[in-house]
Amino acid sequence: MTSEFDHNTLDYLMVGHLTIDRIPGGNTLGGTALYSALTARALGLTVAILTSWGEELDFGILNKFELKNIKTSRSTTFENISTDSGRLQRIYHAASKITPDQIPGDWRMAKIVHLGPVAQEIEYGVIEKFNSSFIAATPQGWMREWDQDGWVSRGDWGGFGDILPKIDAVVISVEDVGGDEGILAEMASICPALAVTEGAQGVRMYWNGDVRRFKPPEVEALDTVGAGDIFASALFCRMFATRDPWEAARFATSLAAYSVTRRGILSIPTESEIKASMVEVL
Repeated sequence: MTSEFDHNTLDYLMVGHLTIDRIPGGNTLGGTALYSALTARALGLTVAILTSWGEELDFGILNKFELKNIKTSRSTTFENISTDSGRLQRIYHAASKITPDQIPGDWRMAKIVHLGPVAQEIEYGVIEKFNSSFIAATPQGWMREWDQDGWVSRGDWGGFGDILPKIDAVVISVEDVGGDEGILAEMASICPALAVTEGAQGVRMYWNGDVRRFKPPEVEALDTVGAGDIFASALFCRMFATRDPWEAARFATSLAAYSVTRRGILSIPTESEIKASMVEVL
C-alpha cells in the first residue's frame, strides 16, 4: 500500500455482524465482517471490528483484531440451501443492532470505515459519526427482508437515495437488485463510486459519470463464498491508497478471482497474489 497507511490511527474499521453459517456437517464462522477484515489485514492494514456476536464458536483467528462485541444472546445465523431453481437463504437468529453511540471514540478517526450489514443491523446514524473517514459500504444487508419463518428475500431499500450520497464507495451485486438496471442506473447517478459485481462475468465500475468493465482472469472456481467481500475490501483499500477507482477495480477483480480457487477463510489473499495483482498487465 502507500505511505498513507502509517498506522498512527486505525486504518480499517469493519462494522457488521460476524455470523454463524450452517453448513453440511456443522457450523462455521462467516459474514462480510470476517472476510473483509481478514482481507484488509492481509493487505497490511491495522483492522478493528465492531460487531454483535454470541461467541458460540471459539475462533482464535479473531484474536488478530481489535474487537468490540455488543452483547447478544445468539449470533446472526444463516443457512444457504442450493436448489434446482437457485439458492435459498434462511435466517434463524439476528444479533443486536449496531447504533451510533456504540462506536469507540478513537475509532471514529479510522481512515477507512466499511459498513457491511448482513441483516439490517447497522443503523444509518452510524455514518454521521465519521467526519474525516473514507466511508465504504456493502449494503446487501440493508436490502434484505425475511418472513416469520426466516426465509430471506430481496427487500425494497427505499432509503438508498438519502444514504448513498453520503458514502464514498459502494459494492453491490447485480443479484442484490434482482437485475433491475433502472435501480442500478439510479444508484450510479447519486453514488460517488459504485461497483456492481456480476460473478464470473466480472465487475462494472461507475465513477464520475462513466462506467468501465473489468473481467477476471479465468480460473477453476471451487467456492465463491466470501469472494464478494474480498473484492469489496480490496477495492476500498486500493481506492483509498490510489484515489483511482479504475485501478482499484482492476486490483480487486484480480484478487477476488484468486479467492474462488480455495474454500472458506483459506480464500483470503496471499502475499504472492497481492504482489501479482499490484502489477497491471498492459
